[in-house]
Amino acid sequence: MRALVRAALAAALLPLAAAAARAEPPRAAVFDFQLADQGALGPTEADKARLAPLSDLLRSLLAESGRYRIVSTDPVRAEVTRGPDLRNCNGCADDYARRLGADVAIRGEIQKVSNLILNINVYVRDLRGDRPEQPYSVDIRGDNDTSFDRGVRYLVKNKLPAPRAE
Repeated sequence: MRALVRAALAAALLPLAAAAARAEPPRAAVFDFQLADQGALGPTEADKARLAPLSDLLRSLLAESGRYRIVSTDPVRAEVTRGPDLRNCNGCADDYARRLGADVAIRGEIQKVSNLILNINVYVRDLRGDRPEQPYSVDIRGDNDTSFDRGVRYLVKNKLPAPRAE
């Protein structure tokens, strides 16, 4: 009798498991990293040159993880570049992401405290409800490509959670 009940229960749950397996991950607009105000230091050309490859790395790692389907931010890139920094625009990243058909807005910034102490900050806002933006951060040591690469990889692997299902 128990075997019959287990078989019936398994048969009833199978469609639910199949539907969950087929559920598409949320669409995410991952904006290019920006530089936080660096005060008297000011950004160097190396700092500016590092942003695009770091942004591409974040997008590819998030896509490979299966957590998100990455939507292109190319249609709004020029507008974002001309406007204020995404952290100072009163939610414009959310507006851009919605225009792109994204469920999630992801933006990042680099804080350079000194040539030795830097922070990589990533902010994730799920647009499918009234949820606050979630910050994720990692401190890195060393102003070089290897440190930044490792920092972004660490954030994706250890800090950024899987999105909640809707």
